[in-house]
Amino acid sequence: MSRQVKGEFDVKRSMEPSCDMGDEVQAGHFRFDKRFHGDLDAVSVVHMLAVMTDVEGSAAYVAIERIAGRLHGRTGTFFAQHSGIMDRGTPTLSLTVVPDSGTDGLAGLSGRMAIDIVDGKHYYTLDYSLDPDR
Repeated sequence: MSRQVKGEFDVKRSMEPSCDMGDEVQAGHFRFDKRFHGDLDAVSVVHMLAVMTDVEGSAAYVAIERIAGRLHGRTGTFFAQHSGIMDRGTPTLSLTVVPDSGTDGLAGLSGRMAIDIVDGKHYYTLDYSLDPDR
Protein backbone atom coordinates (compact mmCIF):
# COMPACT_ATOMS: atom_id res chain seq x y z
CA MET A 1 0.00 0.00 0.00
CA SER A 2 1.43 3.37 -1.02
CA ARG A 3 1.25 6.28 1.38
CA GLN A 4 2.40 9.89 1.37
CA VAL A 5 3.63 12.17 4.14
CA LYS A 6 4.47 15.86 3.86
CA GLY A 7 6.04 18.29 6.24
CA GLU A 8 8.76 20.79 6.97
CA PHE A 9 12.35 20.18 7.97
CA ASP A 10 15.13 22.24 9.48
CA VAL A 11 18.63 21.89 8.11
CA LYS A 12 22.10 22.93 9.25
CA ARG A 13 25.05 22.74 6.82
CA SER A 14 28.71 22.44 7.69
CA MET A 15 31.82 22.18 5.53
CA GLU A 16 33.91 19.02 5.59
CA PRO A 17 37.39 18.54 4.06
CA SER A 18 37.14 18.54 0.26
CA CYS A 19 37.54 15.35 -1.76
CA ASP A 20 40.47 14.99 -4.17
CA MET A 21 39.15 14.08 -7.64
CA GLY A 22 42.62 14.01 -9.26
CA ASP A 23 44.55 16.59 -11.29
CA GLU A 24 44.14 19.11 -8.42
CA VAL A 25 40.34 19.13 -8.87
CA GLN A 26 38.37 19.16 -5.63
CA ALA A 27 34.78 18.15 -4.92
CA GLY A 28 33.06 20.02 -2.13
CA HIS A 29 32.14 17.82 0.86
CA PHE A 30 29.31 18.98 3.10
CA ARG A 31 27.50 17.57 6.11
CA PHE A 32 23.85 18.38 6.69
CA ASP A 33 22.02 17.75 9.96
CA LYS A 34 18.25 17.69 9.48
CA ARG A 35 15.20 17.62 11.76
CA PHE A 36 11.98 16.44 10.08
CA HIS A 37 8.59 17.50 11.46
CA GLY A 38 5.15 15.96 10.89
CA ASP A 39 4.27 12.34 10.16
CA LEU A 40 7.99 11.84 9.51
CA ASP A 41 9.32 12.79 12.96
CA ALA A 42 13.02 12.14 12.56
CA VAL A 43 16.60 13.37 12.46
CA SER A 44 19.16 12.69 9.78
CA VAL A 45 22.79 13.11 8.82
CA VAL A 46 23.68 13.67 5.16
CA HIS A 47 27.13 13.57 3.57
CA MET A 48 27.23 15.22 0.16
CA LEU A 49 29.88 15.56 -2.56
CA ALA A 50 29.35 18.38 -5.06
CA VAL A 51 31.09 19.63 -8.20
CA MET A 52 30.61 22.68 -10.39
CA THR A 53 31.52 23.06 -14.04
CA ASP A 54 32.96 25.99 -15.95
CA VAL A 55 29.47 26.63 -17.38
CA GLU A 56 27.43 28.94 -15.16
CA GLY A 57 24.49 27.12 -13.60
CA SER A 58 25.77 23.58 -14.26
CA ALA A 59 26.73 21.35 -11.34
CA ALA A 60 26.00 18.01 -9.70
CA TYR A 61 25.87 16.39 -6.30
CA VAL A 62 25.52 12.94 -4.78
CA ALA A 63 24.73 12.20 -1.16
CA ILE A 64 23.86 9.47 1.31
CA GLU A 65 21.47 10.25 4.16
CA ARG A 66 20.70 8.20 7.28
CA ILE A 67 17.25 8.97 8.70
CA ALA A 68 16.27 7.85 12.22
CA GLY A 69 12.89 8.33 13.85
CA ARG A 70 9.18 7.66 13.40
CA LEU A 71 7.17 7.40 10.20
CA HIS A 72 3.42 7.29 10.84
CA GLY A 73 4.20 5.95 14.32
CA ARG A 74 6.63 3.23 13.19
CA THR A 75 10.13 3.61 14.60
CA GLY A 76 13.35 2.71 12.80
CA THR A 77 16.08 3.94 10.48
CA PHE A 78 16.70 3.94 6.74
CA PHE A 79 19.13 5.29 4.18
CA ALA A 80 18.30 7.58 1.25
CA GLN A 81 20.43 8.25 -1.82
CA HIS A 82 20.45 11.70 -3.48
CA SER A 83 21.43 12.50 -7.06
CA GLY A 84 21.10 16.14 -8.05
CA ILE A 85 21.88 17.84 -11.35
CA MET A 86 21.82 21.51 -12.26
CA ASP A 87 21.76 21.83 -16.06
CA ARG A 88 22.38 25.51 -16.90
CA GLY A 89 20.11 26.55 -14.05
CA THR A 90 17.46 23.82 -14.40
CA PRO A 91 17.54 21.51 -11.36
CA THR A 92 16.55 17.85 -11.16
CA LEU A 93 16.70 15.70 -8.04
CA SER A 94 16.28 12.00 -7.48
CA LEU A 95 16.03 11.03 -3.81
CA THR A 96 15.34 7.34 -3.26
CA VAL A 97 15.07 5.10 -0.20
CA VAL A 98 17.93 2.58 -0.40
CA PRO A 99 16.35 -0.88 -0.89
CA ASP A 100 16.38 -3.11 2.20
CA SER A 101 17.89 -0.36 4.38
CA GLY A 102 14.88 -0.01 6.71
CA THR A 103 15.30 -1.33 10.25
CA ASP A 104 12.90 -2.30 13.03
CA GLY A 105 9.42 -0.88 12.31
CA LEU A 106 10.63 0.49 8.97
CA ALA A 107 11.88 -2.86 7.61
CA GLY A 108 10.59 -3.29 4.06
CA LEU A 109 10.41 0.47 3.42
CA SER A 110 10.70 1.69 -0.17
CA GLY A 111 9.97 5.06 -1.69
CA ARG A 112 11.02 8.42 -3.06
CA MET A 113 11.25 11.86 -1.52
CA ALA A 114 10.86 15.30 -3.04
CA ILE A 115 12.36 18.43 -1.48
CA ASP A 116 11.01 21.92 -2.06
CA ILE A 117 12.43 25.20 -0.78
CA VAL A 118 9.86 27.99 -0.57
CA ASP A 119 10.66 31.42 0.91
CA GLY A 120 13.73 29.94 2.62
CA LYS A 121 11.80 27.08 4.28
CA HIS A 122 12.46 23.42 3.47
CA TYR A 123 9.61 20.99 2.79
CA TYR A 124 9.57 17.25 2.08
CA THR A 125 7.08 14.92 0.40
CA LEU A 126 7.76 11.22 0.98
CA ASP A 127 5.86 8.69 -1.14
CA TYR A 128 6.46 5.26 0.38
CA SER A 129 5.37 1.67 0.81
CA LEU A 130 6.08 -0.76 3.63
CA ASP A 131 6.40 -4.42 2.62
CA PRO A 132 7.15 -6.43 5.80
CA ASP A 133 7.98 -9.52 3.67
CA ARG A 134 10.91 -7.82 1.94
